[in-house]
Amino acid sequence: MPLFLQRERCFADPADLAACRELLSNGSRSFYAASFFLPKSLSQPASALYAFCRIADDAIDLEADRDAALASLRERLERVYNGDPMPYAVDRAFAGAVERFHMPRELPEALLEGFEWDAQGRVYEDMSDVYDYCARVAAAVGAMMSSLMGVRSPHVLARACDLGSAMQLTNICRDVGEDARNGRIYLPLNWLREAGIDPEAFLAKPVFSEALGSVVQRVLDVAADLYRRSESGIARLPVGCRPGIYAARLLYAEIGQEVARNGYDSVSRRAVVPAARKVALLSQALAVTPFPGGRCKAPPLDENRFLVDAVAAAPLMPGEAMRNRGLEEKVVWVLDLFETLEQRDRLAATR
Repeated sequence: MPLFLQRERCFADPADLAACRELLSNGSRSFYAASFFLPKSLSQPASALYAFCRIADDAIDLEADRDAALASLRERLERVYNGDPMPYAVDRAFAGAVERFHMPRELPEALLEGFEWDAQGRVYEDMSDVYDYCARVAAAVGAMMSSLMGVRSPHVLARACDLGSAMQLTNICRDVGEDARNGRIYLPLNWLREAGIDPEAFLAKPVFSEALGSVVQRVLDVAADLYRRSESGIARLPVGCRPGIYAARLLYAEIGQEVARNGYDSVSRRAVVPAARKVALLSQALAVTPFPGGRCKAPPLDENRFLVDAVAAAPLMPGEAMRNRGLEEKVVWVLDLFETLEQRDRLAATR
């Protein structure tokens, strides 16, 4: 057996990988689902990556002392990159993925910085500030996934970061009311003021208005453009990776469409994509893959450039290869997955 295939199989202990999957299945439906949309050769390291992202996110959201939580996460990341992970399954599996796939340290460090901004209650005055935030909490994850895929093309990396930024902008637009009730605004403050909205007054009493809807629409329009740009990069990913990434692109964009159907009101209601629509979009993603994509030659967003440069400079694994599943197997498997997730939702609602 070629050496690189032996390494692929043993980058992490199977028990540690199983623990990562268990963590994701119980605590993060989106991360858990995303790891299933990929070839087996990538789904395992993706599980390790998503599990580390999950524990980092939980540490910031759930710990009373966020500064201490951040310090602990930075120590854990330091030990991961020193090849001496702390004795936790997630840390060991993530350390194996970092070594095997030559993941630049700048990427998880950017993610932790984004969490730090949340803990600090950072404000975002203009769209560039919002892009800076998106780069850290979302585009960095897209860059990490690209690193796991062996992507080193600056063009493809730029489009991966576009997709991550678009997804985060969609999240921001979906969660305007929830964020405001938690004392946070991620919409650009200068756009709110241009619409006649006082950010402090809105935080004090989060109420939907047509003016607020116009700002949400404006941000979703930016996201839509980034989604379109991303397709040029998706089309140039390894073939086995395209269905899952394209499905994510379609599903997140559909959340934005739901916000629009709700009149851009994400204060008094939360946009939810119906299960039947999810299945239709997933089937669409699988049916059109591989697809030609666009020919967007735009440079990366300035705020994402440091991520692109970091991955582009990383070495490529020898003998890089991806295995593909048959289309029929992918369709059946994805439909089964979402049926399982919907059953979990129904069970949780009865508790």
